Amino acid sequence: MPEIRRIGFHWKLRAVMAQHNLWKSTDLMPLLKSRGVNLSESQIYRLVTGSPERIPARTFAVLCDIFDCTPNDLFEPFVEMRAAATANAPKDVEDLTSTPGQPLTHRVRLSRVEDDE
Repeated sequence: MPEIRRIGFHWKLRAVMAQHNLWKSTDLMPLLKSRGVNLSESQIYRLVTGSPERIPARTFAVLCDIFDCTPNDLFEPFVEMRAAATANAPKDVEDLTSTPGQPLTHRVRLSRVEDDE
């Protein structure tokens, strides 16, 4: 089976804003409006302080224009988790510690024990 990869990302808008001496999320509002992106104060605050799950391409392009940067300056993907679907599984049947033809697990039947009192 193929390798399973989980991808995360670092959202670096706050750091890019700091490099341009913008310290408050409200400082970003007039810059966005002047380029045709109208977001509320709460939307801008979440955009600056959080990691957006979805961002319109137009908004992303406007942020790149405002800060004269590339998308890589705002968004950095990374591999969060990497694992094979069958981690630590033996490669060959001979690596198993049972005899051929015998099951690796056994069915167990539980039954109630009656007290003789």
